[in-house]
Amino acid sequence: MRDVVVFINSISVLLFLYAAWTDFRAWKIPNTIVLALVTLYALRAMVVIFGSEDVGAALFASSGIGGDVGAGLLMFMLGVVLWAFRLFGAGDAKLFLPIGLFVGWHGMLPFSFLLLVLGVVTLLALRLPVPLRVAHLAFFMRIEEIRASRKIPYGVLMVFAALLTLALPIIQ
Repeated sequence: MRDVVVFINSISVLLFLYAAWTDFRAWKIPNTIVLALVTLYALRAMVVIFGSEDVGAALFASSGIGGDVGAGLLMFMLGVVLWAFRLFGAGDAKLFLPIGLFVGWHGMLPFSFLLLVLGVVTLLALRLPVPLRVAHLAFFMRIEEIRASRKIPYGVLMVFAALLTLALPIIQ
């Protein structure tokens, strides 16, 4: 069971990174990535439920699947509100659902803090000029486009905050 959960988590990390990459390159997060992440979470939840001796605790504890679903729905509603006020794109809003599912209820505070820190660092970094030696590289040319358009691909920040949050128990 543990091997299956690790495999699903590994595929999820790759999909999160792909979502960040597509948001960085085109300011778009495809629906298929979000649906695949939600599906992977559902598969992981089924594996946890069927492998658990206490199904009630796996479902209804705040650190269980119920807490994860609650976090995902709360973050999705927050994303929709931010999208309605034109503060986020639709892709960023819908990416909040799988992030909330995987981060869970107990990971929301670290995720929020890391998202805040990454947002401030990004805003400060976008104010710095790109050194001339690397200005011709595609990555830095894209940074210049982002700076000129003043549209920030928040999906990148959200994904890295989520991955750092998921890595916290491993680091500790």
